[in-house]
Amino acid sequence: MSLDPRNPMAQQHDAHRARRRRDRALAISLSVLVVVGLVGFGSYLLLEKSEASDQERTAAPAEDAKAPSEEPVEPADGPIAGLRTWDATKLTRNHVGGNVTYPMKPPVGGDHNPVWMNCDGEVYKKPLRDVNAVHSLEHGSVWVTYTDKAPEADVAKLAERVGRTPYSLMSPYEGQPGAIMLTAWGNQVTVDGADDPRVGRFFSKFVQGPQTPEPGAPCTGGLEAP
Repeated sequence: MSLDPRNPMAQQHDAHRARRRRDRALAISLSVLVVVGLVGFGSYLLLEKSEASDQERTAAPAEDAKAPSEEPVEPADGPIAGLRTWDATKLTRNHVGGNVTYPMKPPVGGDHNPVWMNCDGEVYKKPLRDVNAVHSLEHGSVWVTYTDKAPEADVAKLAERVGRTPYSLMSPYEGQPGAIMLTAWGNQVTVDGADDPRVGRFFSKFVQGPQTPEPGAPCTGGLEAP
């Protein structure tokens, strides 16, 4: 004899409702497990990707270190074969309005015009007045000069170097003893070409180097053209 006072239909309805609750709870549990599994798998993939990226970043510097530099930096204190120097105390620095006769070509110093040639990496296609270029040397610039005997490829490569080097300038110069010459205040050398290692040493040593009579003086605000 049943103790449930309800009729059989009510009992069946309650049983059906309880079964649906169990099924729904089971479905929710399974969904939770699926989501947790997907999250865990996604985290694993992200971790793997992150570790791979870290390994790539760690390996990259080693690979870069093996790559040769396109333009090796020469030590500034290295010897410069064939370098000619002049006593800085004998190079006068007076401002004059006219031309000056210099004892060497290109000049390495001496009296000069009050206005300098702009030397913030300027590459001039025409010859400069000595008196303006010498003022640029006084400010610590390196002056690259060449004749029509200099190979075009060397001229182009030197122009690239000058173009990215503050306190340097470049111009043609007929009558100088070498095809390609580098000049700083009181210092000068003839080089064999753009790849001559003395080029890098000269730039490293004399661009705003210790020979500069007026360190920190501007290389802009002067003459823009010969």
